[in-house]
Amino acid sequence: MKLFIAEKPSMAAEVAKCLPGPLQRKDGYIETGAGIVTWGYGHILRQAEPGEYDEKYQKWRVEDLPIIPEQWKLLISESARKQFAIVKGLIEKATEIVHAGDPDREGQLLVDEVLDYLGNEKPVSRLLLNALDEKSIKKALASTRNNQEFQNLKFSALGRQRADWLVGMNLSRAYTLAAQRAGHRVVLPVGRVKTPTLALVVRREREIADFKPADYYLIKAEFRHANGSFKAAWRAKDEQRGMDSEGRLVDAAIADALLQKLTNHQQAARIVSCETAEKKEAQRLPFSLSALQVLAGKKFGYDPQTVLDTAQGLYEKKLTTYPRSDCDFLPESQHGDGEAILANLKAIAQPELANWAAKADNSIKSRAWNDKKITAHHAIIPTGEPCNFAALRDTERNLYFLIAQAYIAQFYPLHVYQQTKVEVEYAAEDFVANGRVIVKAGWKELYGVEAEEKEDKDGKEKEDDDSANGTLPAMKKEDPADFINAAVDKKTTKPPVRFTTSTLLQAMKEIHKYVKNPELKKKLKDVSGIGTEATRATIIKELVDRAFMQEKKKYLYPTAVGNMLIDALPEEMKYPDSTAVWEEILHRMAGGSESLDAFLAQQIRFVKSLCAKARGEARIPPSQDGIPCPRCKRGVMKPRTGKNGNFWGCSRYPDCRSSCDDKDGKPDWKK
Repeated sequence: MKLFIAEKPSMAAEVAKCLPGPLQRKDGYIETGAGIVTWGYGHILRQAEPGEYDEKYQKWRVEDLPIIPEQWKLLISESARKQFAIVKGLIEKATEIVHAGDPDREGQLLVDEVLDYLGNEKPVSRLLLNALDEKSIKKALASTRNNQEFQNLKFSALGRQRADWLVGMNLSRAYTLAAQRAGHRVVLPVGRVKTPTLALVVRREREIADFKPADYYLIKAEFRHANGSFKAAWRAKDEQRGMDSEGRLVDAAIADALLQKLTNHQQAARIVSCETAEKKEAQRLPFSLSALQVLAGKKFGYDPQTVLDTAQGLYEKKLTTYPRSDCDFLPESQHGDGEAILANLKAIAQPELANWAAKADNSIKSRAWNDKKITAHHAIIPTGEPCNFAALRDTERNLYFLIAQAYIAQFYPLHVYQQTKVEVEYAAEDFVANGRVIVKAGWKELYGVEAEEKEDKDGKEKEDDDSANGTLPAMKKEDPADFINAAVDKKTTKPPVRFTTSTLLQAMKEIHKYVKNPELKKKLKDVSGIGTEATRATIIKELVDRAFMQEKKKYLYPTAVGNMLIDALPEEMKYPDSTAVWEEILHRMAGGSESLDAFLAQQIRFVKSLCAKARGEARIPPSQDGIPCPRCKRGVMKPRTGKNGNFWGCSRYPDCRSSCDDKDGKPDWKK
C-alpha cells in the first residue's frame, strides 16, 4: 500500500482528487485507487517543555540554568492524539510512503519528525507541491524524488527549532528571574528573532526622541540655453565652508552670500559636461511573501498576517501558487506555462488584467526565470485555474491583482529611457541638472509613473531631487547659457519615521542594514533576513499581543515593559548580528555545507554566556511599586517569613543579603 502524508486536510483532499480510482472518505484518511492519503494538522508532535525533561524544572531557578537536553524529546500534541494514532496505524500497514508536506524546511520537518519518531524504515519519496491546481499536482505526482535528498532541509528546520528552544527557554527564565530580583512581577520572553525585532522598534523610538531638527539650505538656479530653459541645483565644492557631515549647507549667511554672488555675476554660464546614456530597467520580479506583504501594506494598509492569510486562501482556492515563499524567481522549465496562464488572465472579468494579458508577449523571457535562484519553492504567481474575480473578497481581489500584474509584467519588454546629466559652471560655482526621456515604456505600462517612496528603507525621509527636470534641452559641452534667476530653499531635517507592521517586516527581511558590525553588514547583504517568510508576521503580532509594543494609527511604539526588556539584555540579543549569522548558517545547512551538531554546540555556548550575564550584569531598574533596597540600590525589599517570624529581605538575595525586621507590615529600619 502506498501512503501519502500531507501537511493538512485541505492539501490531502486536493492530492486525493488527482489520484486514479474512486475516492472513499474515512476517519482521518482518504482511500483512492492509487493508495491512501492522510494528513497532519501542522506539527502533531511538539517539543517537550523543560519540566517534561525533569520535574525540578517546573520551578524557575537561576541555579538550574542553562537547561540543555541530553536527548531531544518530542511529545504527541494533545489536540492531535487521535490523528497521530491514525497516521501511525497507516504507516505500519504501508509498503511505501510519499512525503507531501509543504515545500519548505518546516513542511519537510513536520512529516519527517513523525517518520523518525516511529522509527520508519520503509522507502519514502518526496512530493513537491508549489500549487494545488490539478495540472500542477499531476505534474508533481509524475516527478517525485527520493526523500533522502531533503535531509539537509530537515536538519536546517531542526537547527532552527532547537536553537529557538535553547534561547527561548533559558534566556526567558534568566531575564525574568533578573527582573523579579529587581522587584518586577513580569515575564520577559526572550526570542532568537523576536527580541532583536523589538529592539529595532525601541531604537527607532529613541532616535526620534533624541532627534534635534536642524535647518539647511538648497540653492536652485534657472538657466536659459539656446534650445530652452532648465533648472539646476548648486553643488558644494570640497572646501566649501558651512557644510554639515551629511554634505548639507547649514549656514544661512553663506547661503544668502552665495545668492547675492549669483545674482550680481555678469558673465554667461558654461556647460561643463553633458552626458546622455540609454538606460534599461528590467521587469519588476514576481513576489516572495515578504515582498507581497510589504507592497500590500503600503498600497492597501494590510498588516502582514492579513496578507499571509489571504495568500493562503488564494492558494487553497488553487488560484495562486504556494504563499510562504522566500523566493522571487521562477524555474526556467515553467516559462512555457506562460501561454496558458496569460490566456486564462485574458478571460478574467477584470478589465486592466485582461487588457494587459492580451498585449503580453509570451516569447519574452525576463530575468525572473532563473534556476540558479530557486530555493525549495518559487515566486508566488497565478495558476491556470479560472478566477471568478467578482466572487473574491476585497482583500483577495487586491492581492490576486498584484500577483497577476507582476506575472504579466514578465512578458513585457524592458523599460528603456535616456538619462541626461548636465554640469554647469557659473560665477565659479558648480550646478547639476538631470533629465530623463522615456524611449519605451515596456513593463512600466502596467504600473504607470509610480511615485517614489516617501522614505528610504532606513526610516529617513527622502529628499526631493532638486536637480531633476522632466526633459532637458539639447546641449553639448562648452555651450553658453544665460543665468535667469536663483533662489534659496530653506529645509528642516526630519526625524526617522516610526515602523509600521509592513516596514518592520521589510526591516526583518533586510536585516543587514541594522547590524552593528560594519564587516558583518557587508557579509550579510545577501542573507534573507531574520525569521522566515511564514513566521515574521506572527512574531510582529505576538510582540503587539503581549504588549511589548503597541500600534497607534498604523505606527508601532514600544511599551514600558518592551523598553525594560531591551535595556536588560546584552548587546548580543539586542542587535540582529548573531541572529542574522545564524539564519545564514541555517540556510547553508539546508544546502549541506553546515553541520547541525556544530550549530547547536555554538548555540549552547551562546546561551551559557548570556545566562551568566543575566546573573551578574543585567541592569534592570528597581520596581517603582516596591521599597528600594538601601544597600544594593538594584532590588526592592520584600516581606519574608523565617524561623524567627516575619522580616524584610532584598529581592536580589543571595547576591544582596540586606534585611531588616518587620514592624506592622513595614520594614523597621531602626533595628
